[in-house]
Amino acid sequence: MASSTQRHFGQPRVTLFYALGFIAFVIVAFTVAYRLAGWSWSDAAYMVIITAFSVGYGEVHPVDTPAMRILTTSLIFFGCTGIIFVTGSLVQWLTEAQIQRVLGGRRMQHEIEKLKDHAIVCGYGRIGRMLASQLREGGMPFVVIDIDADRIEEAREDGHLTLQGEATDESILRTAGLVRARVLATVLPHDASNVFITLSARNLNPSIRIIARGEVPTTERKLIQAGANRVVLPAHIGADHIAHLILHPNASSLLDRQSPDGRELEHHLGGLGLRLEEIEVGRDSIYCTRQVSEVERESSGRMLVVAIQRKEGGTEFSPDPGAVLLAGDALMVLRRMGAD
Repeated sequence: MASSTQRHFGQPRVTLFYALGFIAFVIVAFTVAYRLAGWSWSDAAYMVIITAFSVGYGEVHPVDTPAMRILTTSLIFFGCTGIIFVTGSLVQWLTEAQIQRVLGGRRMQHEIEKLKDHAIVCGYGRIGRMLASQLREGGMPFVVIDIDADRIEEAREDGHLTLQGEATDESILRTAGLVRARVLATVLPHDASNVFITLSARNLNPSIRIIARGEVPTTERKLIQAGANRVVLPAHIGADHIAHLILHPNASSLLDRQSPDGRELEHHLGGLGLRLEEIEVGRDSIYCTRQVSEVERESSGRMLVVAIQRKEGGTEFSPDPGAVLLAGDALMVLRRMGAD
């Protein structure tokens, strides 16, 4: 249905292009005709323009032969027809473009009004685009709010429901269905805006879950006080991931191999209070020549061996409890956060 509507509203634009092409052909063809009749290029072009656009200042040269009168009469007919064709196509294009804008806005607003237990994403920048993509893949209905017209157009082209406006405006939040929404994520790059949106959202819907983005660590406390349930600091997340790559390169590589998005898996593990660590087994290590079952038993449940990366190459996933650790191996374990 959407594609059919787009084809319908795109037809006036095609018609306008045809009309412009027709009038251009008329101007060129009759200019050449007058030139062949002995007129100069400038006189021929001037005659064609004033005749086609019905200006009628007067004949540039006397039109006193039957052939010239037929040529001029033909120019009047085709020129005026072409101008009428262009004018009509232009009016139709502008009118139907306005109708499309109005109907499209009403249709989108109607879709938003039907939403319930949905998400509201404030901001369609770099983080907002990634968030919207993940929500769509997860089947979560949502509305994107952004004040920038280009970003809103981009979100619409991506197939998302959108509202153009300032998310700090309570009326915009109400229009987005805040009272019916399950969660609001404000991911604007300005901490002050995120704080204000959080305050407004919490005031309008005390039960909604609010996830806010913070750029500066000191903003986290303010966002929590404003009513945010969770605060995400993108800079800290990036720094933590880089540190993990440095401290546990083999463990990070293992995550990347086991999941299309290793960072997503790492995030889920963190939500469960677990982290994947790498333990190098040296000659003097307490784990050297020990079995996997002994390592797990002596950790009293605080550590689970998930893989062994052998010194000579290769990785043993879900190793046998009787597998022996050798010097130079790397042990991949799941450890509870806070456990020694």
